[in-house]
Amino acid sequence: MTTDVSILFSSFDMRGQLLKNRIVMAPLTRNRAIHGSDVPQALNAEYYAQRASAGLIISEATQISPTAKGYAWTPGIYSAEQVSGWKLVTDAVHAKGGRIFAQLWHVGRISHPSLQPGGVAPVAPSALTPVGQKTFIENGTFTAIGQPRALALEEIRLIIEDYRKAANNAIAAGFDGVEIHAANGYLIQQFLSDGANHRTDIYGGSITNRLRFALEVVEAVSAEIGAHRTAIRLSPLGAINGILETSPTDVYFPLMRELNRFALAYIHVIEGVTQGPREFSGFDFYALRKEFNGPWMVNNNYTRELAIETIASGYADLVAFGRPFIANPDLVARFKQNAPLNELDRSTLYGGTAKGYTDYPTL
Repeated sequence: MTTDVSILFSSFDMRGQLLKNRIVMAPLTRNRAIHGSDVPQALNAEYYAQRASAGLIISEATQISPTAKGYAWTPGIYSAEQVSGWKLVTDAVHAKGGRIFAQLWHVGRISHPSLQPGGVAPVAPSALTPVGQKTFIENGTFTAIGQPRALALEEIRLIIEDYRKAANNAIAAGFDGVEIHAANGYLIQQFLSDGANHRTDIYGGSITNRLRFALEVVEAVSAEIGAHRTAIRLSPLGAINGILETSPTDVYFPLMRELNRFALAYIHVIEGVTQGPREFSGFDFYALRKEFNGPWMVNNNYTRELAIETIASGYADLVAFGRPFIANPDLVARFKQNAPLNELDRSTLYGGTAKGYTDYPTL
């Protein structure tokens, strides 16, 4: 029996927000904010508007404060100018009938002193430098990250407040909601991971303590803008940016049960290793999904056919596509027609101009 392909293009009620299809544009760092101010610009608005046929767009990762930054020319959402810049984007997406969430980001230790205010060390749960990790700095090169310093307790509380303010700014900028970035080895996952978190206070040691920061961020954001407009992204099998969790099952199943206390807009799960193989050995994503009573979004190397099969099975409600959306602004139309996809130009991924950004052809 063949699966009805129309299920991929059916509408979905996401906690009261009606999405026109089940295809999501994943967050994609493209390093094209205005140099010096990290303000989104008209070029960004054009890029997102081109892709507004997605049921939902999740913005590129967006730093919640100056110290949250880890890569050159990535946008922020903490200044009035940045909020105005993002309003250009959300207005353009809404004019095309799309919906868009802002992804809230703090990189933690995945940064470099040259990207930090005053050239200071990046912050982290513990002063541990992951081996071999690099970041993208203002001279346009990938450079080894700096030695981080451990956050003091009072600083952790201030960062939670930064998340709350950023969520408020996102709504002021016209976003339909926010996705908290707790994946890919950035600050929240650093707290979750026993390989990055060696603290001995209430934010380290036991799994309950390692979950605390993530849950306090979710609580602060959802209290500010509503849980129905708050989502979170997770990568249990991280293995990116130096994250190695010795027992992800012991961490992510309790985390999911705690998150289930909130009626979140969705949980966005990266299956397998980010930008790597869909290899799940030793971790049961299907069992994890059963722990959450809400919309479930999946990501990582999905094809059109696998997306249709996955939604039809009832396992997931939404499927996020990253790189295919870069090269195919009309990805939804191409999937509908089962048309061939444009090839991705990797040389134009990070930084630059409209080339490789807004000039990919449509059908």
